Amino acid sequence: MKKLSAIFILILSTMTAFSGCAKIGEKSASLVTVYGIMAVLAIVMLLGYFCVVKKKEAWLTVLFSSVAVVNAGYFCLASSKTLEEALLANRISYLGSAFLPLSMLMIMLDLVKIKYKKWIPWILIFIGTFVFVIAASPGYLDIYYKEVSLVTIGGASALDKVYGPLHFVYLLYLLFYFGAMIGVAVYAAIKRKMDSTARIIVFISAFSVNIGVWFIEQIVKIDFELLSVSYIISELFLLILHLIMQEEERLLTEQTKNTNFVNEGKQKISESQKEICEYFAEGFRELTPTERKIYGLYIEGKTTAEIREKLNITENTLKYHNKNIYNKLGVSSKKELIKVAKMVEKM
Repeated sequence: MKKLSAIFILILSTMTAFSGCAKIGEKSASLVTVYGIMAVLAIVMLLGYFCVVKKKEAWLTVLFSSVAVVNAGYFCLASSKTLEEALLANRISYLGSAFLPLSMLMIMLDLVKIKYKKWIPWILIFIGTFVFVIAASPGYLDIYYKEVSLVTIGGASALDKVYGPLHFVYLLYLLFYFGAMIGVAVYAAIKRKMDSTARIIVFISAFSVNIGVWFIEQIVKIDFELLSVSYIISELFLLILHLIMQEEERLLTEQTKNTNFVNEGKQKISESQKEICEYFAEGFRELTPTERKIYGLYIEGKTTAEIREKLNITENTLKYHNKNIYNKLGVSSKKELIKVAKMVEKM
């Protein structure tokens, strides 16, 4: 985690240096260079993800790949010499942009353990592909851009566009994902899916930074695509949060496996007991980090008084967590919880 934090600080410092230390005229003149730096940084982040993260997650892989593709597209567009090259680069950036919000939403759902049907991601992938096809149509059709030409701004190439009749599709697409992400954040706060204020701040910042930047770009005319920076910040936020929660889950799993049940002989488990154990195991995955800590302390044989003292919580707070733990695991008491936990260990 210390290494990851150091990398995060270094990247933010680099971004600040390139975005805040030059005069306005110098910024315009170095747009191609800045886009190049963002593209290289995004690719380094992608390679770093594959090297640092041992247990790869599909949606994190999509996110890091999408950010790299988007920034590569921005750089290629800024350095384009012809309209054809610029349109191709524009398609590359939209390829990443179409699937980036999808991957962010799915990561957020997984982080707060919201269950969804297996077919939902496929429907969203289909919709994302449809939106990409529309956004990639300039040069072939006039449905997304009615007119488009290549212009130079501060030494960097850009597209001068007149929006077509279907340009609103991409706008609705982004608004849908922004709304969905806000909904997930509200749900996580209400259901207390994260027990740390710092984690909640990181969680909300992961998507709100993009929403804020996007709205700023709609209101204020800015030559530089600020989203190229905010996307990198977002993936860092989500990666840090994912690694923290993954490490906690690993430690708790090891703690549960290593619990010694010396006085319990290996007994044959009946079908009804198997159902209870399966429900228990399924519910265990739904426990929040705080609930898992309390569960682990119960398994260790700690009393309620010892748990309150260790976690620095009140009796009412512990009762609240106990109720949630019992409901999720399908038990009615601490004694039954320990009993079923022992049966799960034998399976």
